[in-house]
Amino acid sequence: MPPEPQLLTVRAWLHEAARLLRDAGVPSPQADARVLVTHVLNLGGAALLTRGGEVVPEADAARLKNLITRRATREPLQHLLGEVEWGGVRLRTDGRALVPRPETEWLLHLAIETLRDRIAPHVLDVGTGTGALALGLKAARPDVTVTATDLSPDALGLARENATLNGLDVAFIEGSLLAGLPGPFDLIVSNPPYLPGTDRAEADPEVRFDPDLALYAGPDGLDVARPLAAEAGCALAPDGVLLLELDPRNAALFAEELRHHGWHAEVLPDLTGRERFVRAGRPTLL
Repeated sequence: MPPEPQLLTVRAWLHEAARLLRDAGVPSPQADARVLVTHVLNLGGAALLTRGGEVVPEADAARLKNLITRRATREPLQHLLGEVEWGGVRLRTDGRALVPRPETEWLLHLAIETLRDRIAPHVLDVGTGTGALALGLKAARPDVTVTATDLSPDALGLARENATLNGLDVAFIEGSLLAGLPGPFDLIVSNPPYLPGTDRAEADPEVRFDPDLALYAGPDGLDVARPLAAEAGCALAPDGVLLLELDPRNAALFAEELRHHGWHAEVLPDLTGRERFVRAGRPTLL
């Protein structure tokens, strides 16, 4: 970083930030540089062209230098921004919970689709994290009664902040899996930890900033999904649905396990065609 960053223009900051992020191995250095510069300077995209020759004020330069340095350590961009737009809601994001991924927005879509013909349904979001799924559902369907659980009190604190931020009424409960809630629920939805523990050694550097509790689930990545399904089978309404996001490497395997236990399970693809989601009807023998 140049010794006097306060003397750089907006255009020079874009160039320098992209160079530093590229050198640090950030996957999308130019895009991230643009996001950070526009965020700190509160500029729209077009303003980068019209105001590129302006010198960045010293205070903004110091803040920008700090954020670029942190991004170069591979701290997630979402943490640096502090807030993201996701699934129709605004979410504060920090190290207390997993950063909501773009692919999980399709899980939200599938949940909304599942509830399309149900009037005032009851939904449980297991392992809510930032509250993304619970709040996205409530925003899309105000008539839905949404309850959300998480084992982490820190994550629940963040989820409650996000509920307040969006003015949405969701009940958050601390506890493992269903937290003993008996239901009945029309839909139980979850993006549980689903990575095999062996993935930890090869994870992207950004993943180090997410809680391990929200990522890894035993040798095959199903140590959370299996007991979750067992509890869900007893808490779903007779025509209730279990909807999960899983590792594409084992979604089909888990669907087959569910069928073996009497569930009516199907595997659904994400927007790239990878088998990522499992939707299952409650076992008829329960």
